Amino acid sequence: MTAWPENPHPLEPHLREPASRFQTLLGYRLTGWGPDYARFEMPLTEHLGNRHGHPHGGAYASILDSAMGYAGVYPGALPEDAARPMSQTLSMTVNFLAPAEGDAMMAEGRRTGGGRRTFFTEARLWDSAGTLVATAVGTFRARGR
Repeated sequence: MTAWPENPHPLEPHLREPASRFQTLLGYRLTGWGPDYARFEMPLTEHLGNRHGHPHGGAYASILDSAMGYAGVYPGALPEDAARPMSQTLSMTVNFLAPAEGDAMMAEGRRTGGGRRTFFTEARLWDSAGTLVATAVGTFRARGR
């Protein structure tokens, strides 16, 4: 059982999309998406380990980056055949707080401001024991709008 915060925007069926090749490689997936919010979950597997046996910081950064980027481009009620808005990372800072323990990690990203094209976000990453293991802030560009 995980000690994560409740998911305020569970992923609705019309928002499901295929995982990117990179998401598939690392094993993380979108599990919540709403206005100014996104949530990703990643199982902690052996292939994510660094020399110390903990998940590599790049795995933390990847899931935080995705959560922040998705948080700024929620498509809402777009028609099924409409192109989905995408995001591009312009700047990102990650703060590593603790090694992740347990069997999974979860990142929540939130849009904190900005305009139509450039937006600002923050994210938090927890392990399945409920420990906050990393935080991040970022600046992104919305694309395809």
